[in-house]
Amino acid sequence: MRIVLICLLSISLFSTGCSWIKFPGVHKVDIQQGNIVDQEMIDKLRPGMTKSQVRFVLGTPLVVDTFNQSRWDYFYSRVKSNGEKSQEQVTIFFDADDKLERMTGDYLPSAAVPEAR
Repeated sequence: MRIVLICLLSISLFSTGCSWIKFPGVHKVDIQQGNIVDQEMIDKLRPGMTKSQVRFVLGTPLVVDTFNQSRWDYFYSRVKSNGEKSQEQVTIFFDADDKLERMTGDYLPSAAVPEAR
């Protein structure tokens, strides 16, 4: 009976994924999800660009609202192997003619960012 209990306890401990145990030499990979968007890509956008032009620069948006086709959301999250988490978000808005109107989020065009003095 005691051996069965020890086996069950061992199996339950090791079947949890061993996330609480740090094994030396075990490599953990970074987990990336979403669209990678950087400042250089945002600087290529200009008011009046079509949806296809924006898609060419930024890629296909992660979220397109079914009820509001004039808004595209780009999200990017990363969990590094050391557990450090980061998130970035950019929302693109189009006018009634499907032309780029404005954007909000973690990145803005360099011309719109005030310079430090």
